[in-house]
Amino acid sequence: MNIAIFTNNYLPNPYGVSMSIETFRKEFEKRGHAVFIFAPRFPGYVDKNPNVFRYPAWDIKFKIRFPLAIPYSWRIGRKLKKLKIDIIHSQHPNLLGSAAARWAKKKKIPLIFTWHTLYDQYAHFVPFLPPKLAANYIIKKAARYANRADAVVVPTDSIIPILRKWGVTNKNIIPVATGIVEKEFQGADRNIIRKKYNIADNEILLLLVSRLTSEKNVEFVMRACRDAISRVSTEYKGIKFLISGGGDLVPKLKEYVKKHNLQDKIIITGIVERKDLKNYYAAADIFVYGSKSETQGMVVSEAMYTGLPIVAVNATGTRSLVLNKGNGFLVKEDGKEFSEAVEKLINDKELRNKFSETSKRIARTRFTSGVCAEKMLEVYKGYSK
Repeated sequence: MNIAIFTNNYLPNPYGVSMSIETFRKEFEKRGHAVFIFAPRFPGYVDKNPNVFRYPAWDIKFKIRFPLAIPYSWRIGRKLKKLKIDIIHSQHPNLLGSAAARWAKKKKIPLIFTWHTLYDQYAHFVPFLPPKLAANYIIKKAARYANRADAVVVPTDSIIPILRKWGVTNKNIIPVATGIVEKEFQGADRNIIRKKYNIADNEILLLLVSRLTSEKNVEFVMRACRDAISRVSTEYKGIKFLISGGGDLVPKLKEYVKKHNLQDKIIITGIVERKDLKNYYAAADIFVYGSKSETQGMVVSEAMYTGLPIVAVNATGTRSLVLNKGNGFLVKEDGKEFSEAVEKLINDKELRNKFSETSKRIARTRFTSGVCAEKMLEVYKGYSK
């Protein structure tokens, strides 16, 4: 099968959509399928993959670096005319999503659309427009686009009711998660990160891996974990909290740590290279997460794969991954409830071990890249001629 993927977000950006595309691409190619990627040009980045084609783009830097594609290219148009493509998979409803829809119509082939994002949570990334206005505009546009597609893929089933509420009437909404690339987590070493940040082997380590921007609810998690640490510090002097990621909130978070004299308890590491991430998960005892903006939450499934018990806000995406009281606690966005759940796991090693085994079992049977790629290929086969 020849698969064309159109995306506004791709390498070298390390965000969820880029990683999702790469994970599926590698699995598809492993199975003998050809994959062509159409993405915005990223100044200074050279693709090693000859099947990546770049549209011209504006290099935008607002909170994060995110080139915006210009969805017309005479050069790429010539290439697309010649290419034999069986299916087009669009990752966005606008910009290169528009190009994907045009080419699907021209070539009379199916258009599959993955709805990756809860757009109301990301409207603050749109400059010069009030967030509510920006959110309403993109949601309406995305719903119209979804209704034109042959099928809509969602990372987890928990967002389907939201899409229905937003006006998606397409009968073909199919949940397919992005899978974990198992080889990326082989040979993880717990001691590397603990030694790097001076964390003793008998200390309890809380971990948050996230983009540090407002929609990820990081400040809420920091406050709740601070409360948990302060309450149990009389019994466990060795509790630390590692926050890994980059974003515009980093200065504010560092200021909070300094203001509350938490430098010996809360460590902000900055962006972690993908190859090192497995060691951060391996070093931790509990994974904490507060985001309400996820359609899946890859970091949660990765944490589960490495055997971490989870404490998370009970929100879309996350609730489709975590089994409440089975491998973690799903709680309301309430600081006291969140911190008490963290405290319970800190105090109960047997419960941590039980949740750990369940986390591994769920992730390794349902959320590996091979399992998820087979599900996506079944979607393609159902619509391709």
